[in-house]
Amino acid sequence: MTHTPRRALLPLLAALVLPLAACSTQAPEADDDRPLVLTTFTVLADIAQNVAGDELRVESITKPGAEIHGYEPTPGDIRRAAGAELIIDNGMNLESWFAQFVDGIDVPHVVVSEGVEPIDISEDAYAGLPNPHAWMSPLNVQIYVDNMVTAFSELDPTNAAEYADNGEAYKAQLQQVQDDLVDELATLPESQRALVSCEGAFSYLARDAGLTEKYIWAVNAEQQATPQQIASAIEFVRDNDVPAVFCESTVSDAPMKQVVEATDASYGGTLYVDSLSAADGPVPTYLDLIRHDADTIAEALTGQSR
Repeated sequence: MTHTPRRALLPLLAALVLPLAACSTQAPEADDDRPLVLTTFTVLADIAQNVAGDELRVESITKPGAEIHGYEPTPGDIRRAAGAELIIDNGMNLESWFAQFVDGIDVPHVVVSEGVEPIDISEDAYAGLPNPHAWMSPLNVQIYVDNMVTAFSELDPTNAAEYADNGEAYKAQLQQVQDDLVDELATLPESQRALVSCEGAFSYLARDAGLTEKYIWAVNAEQQATPQQIASAIEFVRDNDVPAVFCESTVSDAPMKQVVEATDASYGGTLYVDSLSAADGPVPTYLDLIRHDADTIAEALTGQSR
């Protein structure tokens, strides 16, 4: 774990603690004295909760449905972070705001993607940087879990055995999702084992499931898709007889609908990436998210319900 130095924000924190006490969206229970683990987004919070069990209080800085890439921390976020025992972030340049956020807060933090074999982005303004969406592979999330088990055991050695047991049980569920997806896709002709999406958020899932990846844009959609990007996707789908294409919940699917209209591919459905839904939504947990995506991809590409 890394400790960040206490510097310029300390006076600000001291001034904000009392006035902002009522502004937190996730105010702790008055009698909850468990160590607070704060994560940068909801996916990490859910994974961490499965490892922590009942021994730690886990919260996410961002809310369900929030856009993580360009998030702007609030003074209330800073106050909450100052009261945490541990902060967890994804790393891989995902949270561009994170370095400034923790600067001046004397709280240890752990980068849970440490140990993941990165896949570099090859296109757009992000070329050469690691694709940050490592959690979209159940195999990578097992590495996340191991890193969390280590961090939680250092934070709370008394319950280290429980964290290890929780981690192993959760990793078994992740492996089952991975195995089911690979087995289902094995029925496809090799040329059709392709994942075509709006954003390049599925590089790790594609690699670990034996799929060729094609996307319209690399990271997010800060502007409209260009005609060249859409034409490239159309050509790929035609050349490989790709049966279905997909788009993510946080971006417009209009460019991908153009691909559908120009090819024989169907629209396979909406995939989830950066954020969980609310508790009554379609993907309230990470396992729900990755199972939804795996099922949607397998059913659309093979034409068979799982």
